[in-house]
Amino acid sequence: MRVDEVMRRALVASESALGVSSPNPPVGAVILDATGAVAGVGHTQPPGGPHAEVMALRAAGDRARGGTAVVTLEPCNHVGRTGPCAQALLDAGVVDVVYAVTDPNPSAAGGAATLRAAGVRVTAGVLDEEARSGPLRYWLHRQRYGRPFVTAKMAATLDGRIAAPDGTSQWITGPASREHAHRQRGRLDAIVVGTGTVLADNPSLTARNPDGTLMSHQPARVVLGRRDVPADAALRDGRAPLVHVRSHDPQAVLDALPDALHVLVEGGPAIIGAFLEAESVDELHAYLAPTILGGGASAVVDRSVTTLTEAHGFRRTAVTELGDDLLVVLEARRRDR
Repeated sequence: MRVDEVMRRALVASESALGVSSPNPPVGAVILDATGAVAGVGHTQPPGGPHAEVMALRAAGDRARGGTAVVTLEPCNHVGRTGPCAQALLDAGVVDVVYAVTDPNPSAAGGAATLRAAGVRVTAGVLDEEARSGPLRYWLHRQRYGRPFVTAKMAATLDGRIAAPDGTSQWITGPASREHAHRQRGRLDAIVVGTGTVLADNPSLTARNPDGTLMSHQPARVVLGRRDVPADAALRDGRAPLVHVRSHDPQAVLDALPDALHVLVEGGPAIIGAFLEAESVDELHAYLAPTILGGGASAVVDRSVTTLTEAHGFRRTAVTELGDDLLVVLEARRRDR
C-alpha cells in the first residue's frame, strides 16, 4: 500500500475526532506492521483521553514493533493531560514515522527531532495540503488567529428569503439539505443563534440522525443577546451545553468559547450580519432552494453595507446538489489570506 493511500486512511480516521477532540487537534493515525499491512487505526479521543497514535498502537498491539506509523500531524513531544506520543511510538518499537503537517504549537512540537535522535526514520509533509484543508484546518486556524473557525449558514430561496411575508418558513429547503446540515452539526463545537431566533422558533439545535435519534456528539448551543432564554425553551433540555452571551458583540461569543475550534452561526439575519460586519466569518454555507418568494425576511441583515464596494466578498470553493437544492460553500476574501 502506497504511503499516500495510508495517509488518506489516516485523514478519514481523523474526521471522527471533529467536535470531539477540542481543544486538541483532530488527528488520525495508522500503524503498519513490518510487512506493510495495516495493523491499527485510531483518532484523537476527548480531552484527557488518548491521542491518535496511542489509539492506533493499542489496536496494533505487538504488530507495531518494526512497523510504520502514519499520522496526520507531527507526533507531540510534551506531557500534558497525556504523555508524549513520540515516546509512545518509541516504546512500541516503531522504526518509521510518516506525518503530514508539522506541529506549529511550540509547546508540543519537536516530536520529529526526538524520533530521529532515537534512530527512527521520519518523513514529513506527506499530503500536507490535503491534511491542512481537511479536519485539521479548524485547529490550525485557531493556532494562527487565536479564535475558532467560523462558518455562517443560511437556508434561503433563490431571492435570499428565509421566510414568507406571513412569517411561514418550514421548510424552505428540502430533506436532503436538512440531513446534510445535521451531519455538519455533529462535527461542530458550537452553534450560535440570537435571542430573536430562540423566541420566534424555539429551536433545539441538536444534531440528529435521519431517523430522528440524537448523534453521539452534540455541539454546545450558544445564544447571543440580552433577552432571557425562556425557562421552557427547547435549548434548556439538557441534551447539550447551553451558553448565553448577554451581548450583541460577536467577539464576546468567541471569547466565551475558549476551547472551540469550529463554530457555526445559524442566525437570525442580524446575527449573521453582525459576524460579517466584524469580519469574523471564515466560510459561508448557503443552502439554496429552487423557490422565489419575492418578499419576506432576508437571510442577512447588515446595515453597515451601503454601497456595492462595501459588499462582503467570497470565493466559491464547492457546489453540491442536495435533492432539488444546492449547497454553495464559499470562503471569505480577506486581506490576510
